[in-house]
Parts: sequence; C-alpha cells; structure tokens
Amino acid sequence: MRKYDYTELGLKAGLEIHQQLDSKAKLFCKCPTLIRDREESNHEFFRYLRATESEMGEKDRAAVEQTKIRRKYIYKAYDSTCLVENDEEPPGEINREALAISLGVSKLFHMKPVDRMNIMRKIVVDGSNTSGFQRTAFLASDGFIETSLGSCGVDSLCVEEEAAQKLEEIGDSVIYSLDRLGIPLVELATAPDIKSPKQAREVAEYIGMVLRSTGKVKRGLGTIRQDINISIAKGARVEIKGVQALDLIEEIVAREVERQLNLLEIREELLARGAFVCEEIFDATGLFQNTKSKVLIQGMKNGVILAAHLKGFEGFVGREVQPGRRLGTEFSDRAKTAGVGGIFHTDELPNYGISEKEVQALRTALGAKEDSAVVMVAAEPEKARLALEAVIKRAQEALMGIPEETRKVLPDGNSAYMRPLPGAARMYPETDVPPVEISREYYESIETPELLTERAKRFTIDYDLNPELSEKIAYSKDLPLFEKLAEVYGKDELVGATLLARTLVGILPELRRSGVEVDSLKEEHFEGVFAAISAGEIAKEALQELLTALAKTPETPVSEVISSLGLSAFDPAEVENFISDLVKQKGAFILEKGPGALGPLMGIVMKEYRGKVDGKILSQLLKTEIDKFLSQNCQN
Repeated sequence: MRKYDYTELGLKAGLEIHQQLDSKAKLFCKCPTLIRDREESNHEFFRYLRATESEMGEKDRAAVEQTKIRRKYIYKAYDSTCLVENDEEPPGEINREALAISLGVSKLFHMKPVDRMNIMRKIVVDGSNTSGFQRTAFLASDGFIETSLGSCGVDSLCVEEEAAQKLEEIGDSVIYSLDRLGIPLVELATAPDIKSPKQAREVAEYIGMVLRSTGKVKRGLGTIRQDINISIAKGARVEIKGVQALDLIEEIVAREVERQLNLLEIREELLARGAFVCEEIFDATGLFQNTKSKVLIQGMKNGVILAAHLKGFEGFVGREVQPGRRLGTEFSDRAKTAGVGGIFHTDELPNYGISEKEVQALRTALGAKEDSAVVMVAAEPEKARLALEAVIKRAQEALMGIPEETRKVLPDGNSAYMRPLPGAARMYPETDVPPVEISREYYESIETPELLTERAKRFTIDYDLNPELSEKIAYSKDLPLFEKLAEVYGKDELVGATLLARTLVGILPELRRSGVEVDSLKEEHFEGVFAAISAGEIAKEALQELLTALAKTPETPVSEVISSLGLSAFDPAEVENFISDLVKQKGAFILEKGPGALGPLMGIVMKEYRGKVDGKILSQLLKTEIDKFLSQNCQN
C-alpha cells in the first residue's frame, strides 16, 4: 500500500461509537437485557417493511433503496421479550438507569446536556427493527478529548435502542432475534477532527477506555461497534460501518483513502477517453442459448441475461481500487442489493465457461467497440433489471467522482457498499414517549468514575503491581472482582495483589485456552480459594489445579474440592521433621556449598510438598534449618 501525506490530501475523519449499556432493563420496556440462544425461542412472526414519508413528505433515499426488493423479515421472540419488541404495544417511558449512565458518560467527555430531551424516530427498514424505525434521543454536545496528535471534538451523545440481531438469510427472507432489540446504548459522534489513521485509532482507544471506566457498559463481541466517516479534499464523505477490531482502524482509514484516490484517477482517465454510460438495457438471453457456461445456464433456468454498454470503460472495470477489489467489484456490490449473486463484465471474459465467440457476439449486438466494456447479469427478470439499473447508476457516478455512501467493513480492512448515506428525511419525532427534563441539579448529582488509566496508576502505587500488570487488570472485564478481592487480600502476605491479578488476567485465559470451562467459576469460588491460601491451608502453587477442578464441579464447596485433591491443611510438625532430616542427610553438601545449598535442597522439598505448603513457608523453614546447621558446625 502506498504511503500518503494525509495533511496534503485533506483527510478528515470522525468516529461514531455505539456502546451497549449494562442496565437491568431495556430502554423502553422492563424486559431484561439477556442474549438468548435461538433454540430457546418460543414464538416467531414476520413483517414486510416499506419506506415512510417524513413530516415534510419526503422519503429517505437509503430507506427507498432498501425496500426495492420485497423481503420477508422473520422475528424470533422469547419469554424474555414482550409486545414492545413485537411493535404490538406502545413503548414505556425511557429507562432512567440508562439515562443516568449516559449522563455520566457525557460528563467524562466534558459535554453540555440538553435541558429537555426529545425522543425521535430514525427510519430503518432493513428489518433490524420491527417498527421500521429506531428510537433515539439527542442528550449532550460540545465535548472534547485530547490526543497525542491534537484535540478532537465530541459533537454529540445520543441514547438509542439497540437493533435486533440478524441470524441468517434464506433466499428473500431474513431471520432476526428480538433478544437484543431495545437494549440501551449510547452513540458518541466525534467531530471530523481526525487527520490521520493513527489518530483515528488513538481516539477510538481513548473513547473505549472512558466507556469501560464507568463499569456500566456491556463487554464482549458485538457490544461495541465503531463507524468511521472518512473523506479527502477531492473525494466525498463515506461512512464505514461495523468496525469491531481496534487493530483494524488504521488499515480501514488508509484503504479508504486509497480507494478514493484510485477512483479519482479512474474518473480523470475515463473523462479523457470520452467515456459514456448507455442507459438502455439489452436482453442478451438469445445470444447464450447454446452456451456451455454452467453459471449462465443456471441463471437462465427461471430468468434472463441482461446487458449494458459502458462506452470507453474497457480496462477500467477490472482496475483495482483497493487490494483485491476492483471497479467491477463496486459494480457487483450495487447489483447484489437487488438480490443477485453478482455480475459478469468483459474485462474478465472469456471466463466462467463463456467463450470468446460469445463475447464477440455480445459486443456486436450492443455495438460495443474495443474501448468499451459490457456488463451482464443472469437472474430472474425483475432482479436482473434492478441489478443492472444499479450498475448503470454506479458507472455514471464513476464519471462524476466519489459517491457518498454507507459501506460495511470487510475482515481485511477493505469495505463494500451497503446503501446511500441517509438524509434529513430519516428523522421525525416520536409521539409515544414523553420528553424528559434534564435539570441542572439532576445533572450535577450524577457521579463520574475514576478513569481506567488513573486506576492503573493507583494499583501500581497502592499494591506495588508492575505497570504492565496494573494496566491489564484495569482494562480487564474482571476488574470489579479484582478490586473486591484486593480489599481483603491485596496486601496479604501469602496472597497479595500480584497473585490476584495474575490469576484473573493470566491463569484464567490460559485455562480457557486449554479447554477448561472457566466461565462456570463464580465470585464465591475465588473468595474461597484465596481465603484458603491466606490461611495457609493450601499453597498458591495449587491454584491452577484447584480452579480446574472447581470449574468441572462448580456446585461442590471449595473445601470439599481441596480435600478431594489431597490439598488439605498440612501438619507443620511433619514438614519441620522432613526438612530437619533432609538437612542432616545432606550435611556434607551443605558444608561444601554453605548458604548456596538452599536452592538445590528447595527443589527436593518442593517435590514433596508442592501444592500443599506455600513455597514462601517452605523456603523460610529450610533456610532457618540450614542456617542453624551451619552455625552449629562452625562452632564445632
């Protein structure tokens, strides 16, 4: 990938962060915020959605495109969802717990809250909302964060309801799960102040850290999503949705810049060539009646082959715009919105069983000269027509510049077309939920937590943890458990904060990788284990073995598992006698090595008592006995 001077290119980028809140109930009903297994569904129903007009009588362009193909949306409901999710009952008042969490977040970004929060409807007709819209409320604005590369504004914070979760697509039907629908989330939108891929990642990391600092957000895959708005000076604003991995943000921004630059180069060359898009759609089915191409034969079973002539586009449809993606891929993305599998174009033909003779016959039929390209679609008549109309529109846009659009992120950092950017017609007032007054007294009563960065520094000071371990535990989902355990055992002589932190961020992940069901371990298990270590009942060396056993039988009391593993309390007299006898047996060795004999002899002692007696205790007992032996023999 080429290196760019992003300042010279006029890069502007902004982030939209969608973070689920860990509240007890959903945003507009009392249902719990539980994610269920689809097999637990006890009811399902379906809907057909269409675009509606705004208050001004306009239809949102993104919604219109989404309803070109009539899709059936099937919804799986549960005993933990209700009629509000089904859109068969009006929503209740907004969840006050979620509102308080959101106001706390706004404070951490130095934002100004509104005096009166009004609920709005945002048109969404992709099936992810049974109602055809998402409820959202603008809550605060005018915030900022500082980065190593300059300040970045935080323009807005909205409280929203989460969408339903897509499970699968079967033909023209899409199946959604209603367990996620209505979970409260905050949407944070930054100003377009980000000037480089590196700064984009730094801003995302900082916002994520602040949100986790509240201790009131959900953790895990899918609970936080990032959208990136990107443009360059001669390009256009593009929104890339669904970014999950922070590690990918820099690559996404860089690849979108590359895409826009390549598309601008293609435009200039097409215009210089006098390229032109013919809007007429040609029925080419008859030209392929004797084709050997299996994919065309399949397409013609219940359909047709339609074609379009792109004058002057020869060589450009196959031109790369992102690594592994071409202008033809952009055409294909548009065609797929009509429900077809893809397109064929002459920059890649003959191929797929289509012969050179058939390609030439196609060119002749459309009057396409050597500098022209032809695009084909094989599908049901209506889908083929809609697909080719979408391709023609995208080819026309290639002559104008960069189209404004919403794109989905791909695993490698590239992106693919989803829909046009929504416009102002997307929003209109919610009439079923009353506005909420935000008084100055109420806002000031909201407490803000200590940031995770500050907490990590405090752990280093208070518990003498090394900085790396402090940061790991501060950012861990097990932070609340660590803090609770550290209050009791953080400075315990036999336990200590280091052992607590290493258990949660080191031992548990290691056990999980080896197949142990560590998620079955509860708070009381850890409390029992560390209490036993603190009391000297077991050695910390037995920790991994004990946690593994507890994970297998989580209902068994800790004390019983300790006993079953043979880790019960040791007899101090027995240990002392063993060490005394060992020192006598190794007397000559001790006289030869002096205090240096401690290490080798410690190995023998640990072999006997590993997991039963703490290593510190054994080491101290052995050292005392060696020192006593040396003292007596030196006097003699």
